[in-house]
Amino acid sequence: MEFLTKNLSYLLAGISVGGQYALIAIGYTMVYGILRLINFAHGDVFMVAGLMMVYLSASLPLWIAIPLVLLLTVLLGFLIERVAYKPLRTAPRMSVMISAIGVSYLLQNLALYVTGGLNKNYPAIPGISEQVTIGPATTKVVTLVTPVLTIVLVVVLMQLINHTKTGMAMRAVAKDFETSQLMGIKINSVISVTFIIGSFLAAVGSLLYFTNYPGVVPTSGAMPGLKAFVAAVFGGIGSIPGAVVGAFLIGICENIIKGLDDMLVQLGVIQTGLGLTTFSDAFTFALLIVILIAKPTGLFGEKATDKV
Repeated sequence: MEFLTKNLSYLLAGISVGGQYALIAIGYTMVYGILRLINFAHGDVFMVAGLMMVYLSASLPLWIAIPLVLLLTVLLGFLIERVAYKPLRTAPRMSVMISAIGVSYLLQNLALYVTGGLNKNYPAIPGISEQVTIGPATTKVVTLVTPVLTIVLVVVLMQLINHTKTGMAMRAVAKDFETSQLMGIKINSVISVTFIIGSFLAAVGSLLYFTNYPGVVPTSGAMPGLKAFVAAVFGGIGSIPGAVVGAFLIGICENIIKGLDDMLVQLGVIQTGLGLTTFSDAFTFALLIVILIAKPTGLFGEKATDKV
C-alpha cells in the first residue's frame, strides 16, 4: 500500500493521458471501421485544434473560444474528408493512404508557416488547470476530469451508434460498404458524420492534453497521434471499446515506465536510476510489434473472413 501511495502520481498521470489517447484513437478506429482507411492526418487535426485555441483565446473570452475551437475542428475534419478522401472513393486504397499522408504534412507545414516553428503556450483553462492534492500526489484537476469525461463521451457515442438511425447506418456501412450503398444508405453522409465525430473528440482531447502539456508546436500531434493509433490497433482496430481499453493500458504502462527508476530504487533493487524514462515511447511501439505477432486483430478485434 505504501508503494502504491508513493507512486500514485504516475498512475494518475497514466489514467489521464490514457483518456486523452482514447479520444484520438476513437477517430482512427471509426474511420477505419467504415472506410478501411488509416487517417494519418488525424493527429495533426488534434494539433491544429491546439493552435486554434492558442490564437482564439488571445482575442476572445474562453467561453467563446472553446466552443469555436470545437466547431472549427469539426469543420476541418469535414473539409479534409470532402476534399482529400471523397474524390478517391473508388481509387485504390494506396492512393487514399498517400492522400492522408499528404494532408498530414500539409497541416504540419501550414502550422509551421503560421507559428514560425515557435512553441506556443496553451492558455490556462479555469476549473481544470488548477493544482489539486490527492494523498501524497499533486496533480492538475484535468488529470481527474479526463477519465470521467472520456467514459461519458464513449457511453454517449455507443448510445448514438446502437440506438439511432445514423448509428445503424454507420454499422451497416462498416459491415458491408457496397451492399449498404445498394440498400439506399447515403454513404457520403455517413462518412462525413464519422469524420465529424472523430474530429470533435480529437478537439476535446486537445483541450485536455494541452492543459496538461501546455506547449504547442507543429509536430505536437505526431506522437500522441501515433500512440493513439497503436492503442486502436492494440484494442482491435474498428472496435471503439477496444480503442479505449488499449489507450488506457498504453497510457498507464507508459507512465509506469517513466516512474520505474524511482520504483526500483524504493524497492531496493537498484541504488541509482537507469534512465528508463528514455524508453517510454519505445515501449509503445514495441508493444505494437508484440501484439501484431501474437494477436494481429488486437484484443477485441474480430477475425476477418474472406467471402468466396
